[in-house]
Order: sequence, then structure tokens, then C-alpha cells
Amino acid sequence: MKNAEELKQIVKEKYGEIAEKADSKKSCGCGCSTASEDFTVFADDYSMLEGYLKEADLSLGCGIPTEHARIRKGDTVVDLGAGAGNDCFVARAITGDTGRVIGLDFTEKMIKKARENAEKLGYTNVEFVLGEIENMPIEDNTADVVVSNCVLNLVPNKEKAFRETYRIIRPGGHFSISDIVLKGDLPEGLRYDAAMYAGCVSGAIDISDYLTIIRNAGFKNVNIQREQKNVLPEEIYLKYFTRDEWENYKNSGAGIFSITVYGEK
Repeated sequence: MKNAEELKQIVKEKYGEIAEKADSKKSCGCGCSTASEDFTVFADDYSMLEGYLKEADLSLGCGIPTEHARIRKGDTVVDLGAGAGNDCFVARAITGDTGRVIGLDFTEKMIKKARENAEKLGYTNVEFVLGEIENMPIEDNTADVVVSNCVLNLVPNKEKAFRETYRIIRPGGHFSISDIVLKGDLPEGLRYDAAMYAGCVSGAIDISDYLTIIRNAGFKNVNIQREQKNVLPEEIYLKYFTRDEWENYKNSGAGIFSITVYGEK
């Protein structure tokens, strides 16, 4: 079993590879495609959204949190795990010239890529900050809105991550976060294979535990804004289930889900 620091280093190295592959025009997402991993499988299409920049879209997400985040003109928005800046630039299109967007990421190569993309767009009110979600270099009560896309599941200490999220949100502010969660029991081998096929499954926890962590951090009016079951290739499941067991499992409501969850401070 790897400790939290080892897990962080693995994620940092993987996302550094993604940034480099983006520069070389290779496809990546929710992690990066290799012979055994396809991290793009849960990604949504951003291409029709205002503020979209192709170079910033690494297909790393499992939702579009800005669609549900109730961002208003002039808001300060913080994106946790900003990657190459995709959600930041979409948020900037909503909050406008009078707003402010801060993208946080703990991968140096992603920060570099995001800053290059912001420079291309000529934005002066979008900034990218190097730091960890569990210990954000952001002042208390900074954000009107926090967004994040398929990142919190990768953070080892989710309790601390959501306490930090609560700290940086202004009273009356809120978050809208897209993430991967589990429902029901998945065989340990299946969880491992799912994580190898779709890297964003790594670190995912049961939905009830996830929502309990959010509420324990102090958030109110917590609710699921969007929920979608993610289906992996059948051959992965059939390594662990007979055909009849697989049919029963499909109808049980258990599995891997993308959710977008909302909460208020």
C-alpha cells in the first residue's frame, strides 16, 4: 500500500507526462492514454462552450462543472486541479472582465502550459497558482465559486481537501465539483482493472462517504446536480463475474459514476 506522498508523486508524474504529450499533439485525458490506460473515457465535450480553447482541453474531466456552478458576472472563481486551464477559460467567459479566475494545480508542467494558454488569449484576470488542494496557497474567503473537474478523487486526504475548499470560499459562496464515485461493492480486482483502464477511477470512494466528507467540512444544501453511470468494456467485468452475475450486477445500481455535486458555505 502506497502512502499519501507516494500517491501524490505518481499523480504528479502522470500529469506532467500529459502536459508534455499535449505539447506534442498526442491525445490524453483524466490521466493519459497508454497501452493499458485510457483516461479520456469519461470526458465531456466542451467544444461548443464560450471560452473554449482547444489547446487547453486535455479531455481530463468527467463532467462540465461550470454548467452547474451558477457563476455570475464579476465573480471570483477558483478551479481546483486546473490542468491546462480548460475550465478556467470557460469560467472566464462567464465572469467577464470584472471577475477573477484562479487555477490551482500541483504539477509544474501543467501550470506552465496553462499560463502559456492564458497568454495566447490575452487574459489579465486569469492566474495560475502552483500548490496542493490539501494546503492551498490561497487566502481565506477568496472565492465566490469553486469548481473542479475529476480531481478530488485523486487527492489522498479528501477530508482536508474539502476543509480547505470551505476555507477559501466566502460566506454565501458555493462550489460545483465534478468527480468520480462508487456505488455498491466492487471486487478489489475489478477496482484495480478499472483504475488501469480509466485512471480517474483511482482513489474514488463510495458516494455516501464522499457526501459525508463534504457535509462534515461544513457545507450546507449539498446536492447532486448531475449523475451518470460510467460503463467500462464488458470484458473487464467478465473477468470477475459469470455472465449471469454480470447481468444481475448491471441491474443492481452498483458501479462507477460521474457526479457533479453542489454545496454552499
